Amino acid sequence: MRLLAALGALCAGLFVAALMIGPAQIGIAESFRGLLAGDGAAGLVMREIRLPRAVLAALIGGCLGLSGAAMQGYLRNPLAEPGLIGVSAAAALGAVIAIQTGFAAAFALALPLSALAAALLAVLLILFMAGPGGGSLALILAGVAVSAFAGALTSLVLNLSPNPFAASEFVFWMMGSLADRSWLHVVIAAPVMAVGAAMMWGIGRGLDALTLGEDAAASIGIGLPGLRLRIVLGVAAMVGAATSVAGAIGFVGLVVPHLLRGRVGGRPGALLPAAALGGAAMVLAADIAVRLVLPGRDLKLGVVMALIGAPVFLHLIWQQRRGG
Repeated sequence: MRLLAALGALCAGLFVAALMIGPAQIGIAESFRGLLAGDGAAGLVMREIRLPRAVLAALIGGCLGLSGAAMQGYLRNPLAEPGLIGVSAAAALGAVIAIQTGFAAAFALALPLSALAAALLAVLLILFMAGPGGGSLALILAGVAVSAFAGALTSLVLNLSPNPFAASEFVFWMMGSLADRSWLHVVIAAPVMAVGAAMMWGIGRGLDALTLGEDAAASIGIGLPGLRLRIVLGVAAMVGAATSVAGAIGFVGLVVPHLLRGRVGGRPGALLPAAALGGAAMVLAADIAVRLVLPGRDLKLGVVMALIGAPVFLHLIWQQRRGG
């Protein structure tokens, strides 16, 4: 409980910092007045620009951290991450189709909606390919196949595109960013994320039992097909929604569970809420860094996450090697 309280306090502090930091030179007192009263330019900046951006950062980080912990617990593989089941690649395919067809230019929310729809279709295909009785290996193979196929179709669409600017637009979208996000993006993503998080409710006991093996878990009454269905659909909903509104943001679901696993005694069930709070704190901190490092440039959130996440992950590997 102390860990969760500390992570919750950290998230709250970073959330407030995300509201106070930005290119608009607004004092702290004026920022709070604008946030509470909503009057004038300060109110517009706080309520319509900074607040939805901070809310999205917390939601996306929490979903990615929770998804990573759930995938690692179910597959019993510390290298598993949310993109393993192909949701991110499918969302990218939906986005590039929206860009290529001109749907994204005609309708402001066409890109996130297309990405989300493609992600949900991909997970249905994965579940169909893995079969109702398939184990974790079948799920991994189906996810890899769908991810590779979606990546190939994305490359094909870009390769055959008559629009020379489509590739650059898609590349910038895939770098991941929370800039220029509004309450409409929150309204699109938050309900789907909430459904995905609700599916994760109560899976901790099943993940703890899986540490003994699938046969042992089944012998104590854990319904493995139902557990797999809840995890896959929950991860797909959360990751698909996050990718649809912010692009690809990597390393959160991979690094955060590693950082916190030792703090919860290695129990996958206890890791779930900690990873959700840790992921929210990590993305909030990275989004603050985006605005502080190069305030005059559009530094992408996904780039900052990779620059932070890769060295942290390598450090964890080095520590395990020395400890091993």
